[in-house]
Amino acid sequence: MANLGGMQRVALKLHEAMTRRARGDDVLHYDSCLLRSSWRWVHVRTPLFLIRTALRLVTAARREEVDVVLFSSMVTASLAVPLQGLFRHYGVRTAAITHGLDVTTPFPPYQWFVPKVFSALDAVFPVSRATAEACLQRGATTRQVHVVPNGIDADRFEAPQDRATAREALTEERHSSLSSDALLLCSVGRQVKRKGTAWFVDQVMPTLPSDVHYWIAGDGPQDEAIQAAIDHNGLGDRVRQLGRISNDHLARLYRGADLFVMPNVPVEDDMEGFGIVLLEAGQCGTPAIAARLEGIQDVITDGVNGHLVEPQNPTAFRDAILQYRQAPEALADAAERVRTHTMTTFSWPSVADLYLSALRALHESGTPPAPTVSDPVGAPVPSAA
Repeated sequence: MANLGGMQRVALKLHEAMTRRARGDDVLHYDSCLLRSSWRWVHVRTPLFLIRTALRLVTAARREEVDVVLFSSMVTASLAVPLQGLFRHYGVRTAAITHGLDVTTPFPPYQWFVPKVFSALDAVFPVSRATAEACLQRGATTRQVHVVPNGIDADRFEAPQDRATAREALTEERHSSLSSDALLLCSVGRQVKRKGTAWFVDQVMPTLPSDVHYWIAGDGPQDEAIQAAIDHNGLGDRVRQLGRISNDHLARLYRGADLFVMPNVPVEDDMEGFGIVLLEAGQCGTPAIAARLEGIQDVITDGVNGHLVEPQNPTAFRDAILQYRQAPEALADAAERVRTHTMTTFSWPSVADLYLSALRALHESGTPPAPTVSDPVGAPVPSAA
């Protein structure tokens, strides 16, 4: 799992949820084509995987063994272009999940090809309304688009039984003298410009009291900019870059922190399609303070599992954070709300049923339901691959 990015984790977890859903179900027949590979070899193995998958799909269509094909991203959905004539001849419907960057990657030949993929598909399932808008701007039609959110494993992380104990475990692990009553913020993710981490360190952290600390997990091309902001503002005792950390260490960070911060900034052609880390934090009972931007808005319900604030507004971030400073009861109430909301709204079984409902509608009518993230859970499709 350490090799997985956001799109890959979604594909794997949806696959697992679909597999469980199909067991003992006489109506739903589910099969899959998966590529399991380390990052080192994935670019070498992907072309061969696509060829093998195409051959399997051709055979299944000709034998009339498949009704619906669901591609896990625009990469695999590229197969719909050469196979569209075969699929339509045999009445096979096709759909693709879109995540954000797999739609907006600013490589001219790729952007030339994206509309052709949309034209070959019967349905498009963006993970957020922002991703849906990116699809519509590149040739998808409103008739095709149906938003389905990402999910999270019910057992991926456990909420802390006692946050004070969780804080103690975290500080011991990191050899930190952070006091138990300090307000600890955290961020998690690949440190690219759109994450806004360097901006937050430079523009927000200097405005916060000295008992507010910020720990950052993950690395990337913005590491030097983040460190420069730390040094420029003299924040070495309050802001820590943790780099890449293991899943166990990540769980301790989520549980030991008070608030999760996602201070994204707009970057052309590099959108935040959803924000799985917000669900991970929510599962650990850690409320989020996040920019009201792109796919983040489909994860955070303001006042329920966190707060949405104006992007690149230091005062808005500062005020949202300070309402929880030295307010243990407010933090405890917020922690309970975020965990309950995350587990009831974004569990993979619920999300899988949303996909199955949409795929059933696609199979029966050729059109997915209306583009909304709040559809009721539906019945399974007769057959899906």
